[in-house]
Amino acid sequence: MGVSQDQFSVRLAGSDEDLRAAQRLRYEVFVEELGGDGPLVDHDARLERDRFDPYFDHIILTDGARGGDVVGVYRVLRDDQARAVGQFYSEDEYDLTPLKQSGRRLMELGRSCLAPPYRGGAAMYHLWNGLARYVLENEIEILFGVASFHGTDVNALAQPLSMLHHRHLAPEALRVRTQAAHYQTMNLLPEDRIDRRAAMLQVPALIKAYLRLGGYVGDGAFIDHAFNTTDICLVMDTERLSQTQKNIYSKGITA
Repeated sequence: MGVSQDQFSVRLAGSDEDLRAAQRLRYEVFVEELGGDGPLVDHDARLERDRFDPYFDHIILTDGARGGDVVGVYRVLRDDQARAVGQFYSEDEYDLTPLKQSGRRLMELGRSCLAPPYRGGAAMYHLWNGLARYVLENEIEILFGVASFHGTDVNALAQPLSMLHHRHLAPEALRVRTQAAHYQTMNLLPEDRIDRRAAMLQVPALIKAYLRLGGYVGDGAFIDHAFNTTDICLVMDTERLSQTQKNIYSKGITA
């Protein structure tokens, strides 16, 4: 797909129409493509939504070559917004106490998706640049959020989950943990039995991108049967990013 310099635009959703467009893309990806569901999903209108949507900001990527259609979405929740709703979205799955007690500016990422034709190319670059701008403007220090493997069979995911546990576990000060009632260990194989190449082939592209940026994973996975996923919690401390990683993350962005 050819891409012109000004084909893509990134902005915050500013209207009900913008939000519905974001929810419609989420429906196409998380419901139709991945088999997810939820109590507020509107199948008739083809909208994937939940009770947190009114509190989140939605960073949307539009394609001018398609009449301004929304082709990418990032849902973000700053700590001040979380106070308004009473919790972060991922607190239903994870104990975020280490992050909340850090005294640093937090932001939760979620519902990241791109329409299928836009994956792995310039669209993701533009969406990430928009996210980087938002992080800089709001002086965010720690990013975190749930990322998912498709499916709920942890035995089939033993290689990648074990690799993440052994090689990318967050330091103690940032180590969130799956809520005790839902804790699923990621330590399914000893480190010497991990085939790193085979494991990485199973890791979704978004998780790989966070790892390249110096991201960590929390302790334990969460099996989300409603969304047909196995979730992990990713944490990224912007202070720990190397300059090279910062350049990748915020290329073209100035504070």
